[in-house]
Amino acid sequence: MSDMFPNLFSPLTIKNVTLKNRVFSTGHMTTLVTGYKPNDDLVAYHEARAKGGAGLVIIEVALAHESAVYTSHSIAAYNDECIPGYQRIADAVHPHGCKVFGQLFHPGRENMESIDGSAPVAYAPSAVPNERFHVMPRPMSRKLIHSVVEGFGDAAVRLKKGGLDGVEIVASHGYLPAQFLNSNANLREDEYGGSLENRVRFIREITDNIRSKVGEDFVVGLRISGDEQSHDAPDIDTVVGAIEMLDQGGGLDYFNVIAGSSSSLGGSIHIVPPMFIETGYVAPFAATIKEKVSVPVFVAGRINQPQQAEEIVATGQADMIGMTRAQICDPAMAGKAQEGRIDDIRACIGCNQACIGHMHMGVGISCIQHPETGREVKYGTRKPIAAKKKVLIAGGGPGGMKAAAVAAERGHDVTLYEASGQLGGQTLLAQALPGRAEFGGIVTNLTREMELAGVTVIRNTPVTRDLIDQQAPDAVIVATGALPAPVEVEGGEEAHIVEAWSVIRGEANVGGNVVIADWRCDWIGMGLAEHLARNGCSVTLAVDGYMPGQMIQMYVRDHWAATLHKLGVKVVPYARLFGADADSVYLQHVTSGEAMIVEEVDTLVTALGHHSVTTLADELEDWSAELHLIGDCLAPRTAEEAVLEGLKVAAEL
Repeated sequence: MSDMFPNLFSPLTIKNVTLKNRVFSTGHMTTLVTGYKPNDDLVAYHEARAKGGAGLVIIEVALAHESAVYTSHSIAAYNDECIPGYQRIADAVHPHGCKVFGQLFHPGRENMESIDGSAPVAYAPSAVPNERFHVMPRPMSRKLIHSVVEGFGDAAVRLKKGGLDGVEIVASHGYLPAQFLNSNANLREDEYGGSLENRVRFIREITDNIRSKVGEDFVVGLRISGDEQSHDAPDIDTVVGAIEMLDQGGGLDYFNVIAGSSSSLGGSIHIVPPMFIETGYVAPFAATIKEKVSVPVFVAGRINQPQQAEEIVATGQADMIGMTRAQICDPAMAGKAQEGRIDDIRACIGCNQACIGHMHMGVGISCIQHPETGREVKYGTRKPIAAKKKVLIAGGGPGGMKAAAVAAERGHDVTLYEASGQLGGQTLLAQALPGRAEFGGIVTNLTREMELAGVTVIRNTPVTRDLIDQQAPDAVIVATGALPAPVEVEGGEEAHIVEAWSVIRGEANVGGNVVIADWRCDWIGMGLAEHLARNGCSVTLAVDGYMPGQMIQMYVRDHWAATLHKLGVKVVPYARLFGADADSVYLQHVTSGEAMIVEEVDTLVTALGHHSVTTLADELEDWSAELHLIGDCLAPRTAEEAVLEGLKVAAEL
């Protein structure tokens, strides 16, 4: 074992539970739950993190009461049917020396999904609307409050019967307990409203009810947002004061500090902060809390490297470090760090695409770099090869690199050819945009995976049919990617038109007044708009959709939208590119068909989609050996699909 991280890999005892290290996976929605119960996929998911070296796994939110309507992928802890599933998770996690807690939850007014298509009744302290989901809740009666409090206690007993080591009350992100605490959401005039002591009462009663039912030998913690980062958030003094009251009253064994709120678009960004947000930014608030309480303090929020986690523990800012996306990206992150194998860690890039992005799509959690995540049952263990094959891979983008690494790891003889001098494909463009440098980490990570697996990489060598005939591989994987689609713009011979890739590469001369025609509605249009606005251009972003970034994860999009607004970028939605001339760009409203004209334009930048590069695939149409197409050369999409297809093909070779 390495001594690089002595504090991070020191034990911590909370009540009667000793955690072997300070790394934990926070409670987070996986969308793996079916039938309101833990299942095989969830068991395998959490076991992977335990096997990978985490000291603690906290299972995602479980509904504590029948009135807690959230999503159909939630665990229902208000009946006994959850107990066997929890027991299976505990039985899978504990043999790896990892402890496991469960979360108890009530969303209150934060209703984000209908179960059957009809809008459910949302219950909250007061009839104060939710801005993000446009929900007007019904004020809770005292009878319902008491029933919910009892529900939390009864649910905690079920978690204990399920073999878990503790329970965490979710009072973070603007959910029901936080709504009682917040004077902007709690307008009650009874014993649950008014003074801070009254507003803390609901959380206090939940804590006391749980403790009375689970006894003193079960860990009980509280997750709370230090700063909800929302216009309707309680002030910092309120949160600190509430935590001090709860600590002094006893019953809680730790506080888990996070940021953000579900109640607004601005606050929700911090639920899963994207790569634009500074790493470790919640730690200073955790340090403030740690100075004021008598129990351990947990923290999470963009902590994706063990070096930073070590520093937070070493400087006394927090006792446990939530590294959730770091372990979604690399379930073995903790074990690798403890062994000193830091170069082997597959670092999270904060893209949000397949983790929280999948949750918002209603599909199972994963990772664009490590699609085995969430698919552990099928891809968690490499299938033995029947016979060693000579595998040739054409294209060194993320898909080709993943295919190469997996195939070689399984034992095949793999050579990857890249036509250019650099691996990475379109990743090299993505990382060049403002705030997106971290995206380039996917290339670093996949390069290391190929090195460890023993892949032979040959650069500056395009693959042709002649090369394939010469090398005579048993299998060829074509991952030649895509190029910008050729564009003919009516009147374009008079206009100054440049393509997005050439602007990103710094090859195009762009004038002062710019229109970006963005058909893709993804990172390219928004990134170009920011890049050009920061360079002093007056930018109009015309998107062929509802909004910029329509096709990317909402927290990434919403944060970027704020940046573009601050930079003065003009956004024109529902805009189809129609034509251009020397000083104007002509757009057509996609639903009305009416003209929209932007005048005094110096440059039109086009981001109008890609066409697959199929030259090699076409040459191999009559080739008799094993042939696979993956990624953009199959159909232009994103890095996620390319990497996943690389995994799927290589796993079956």
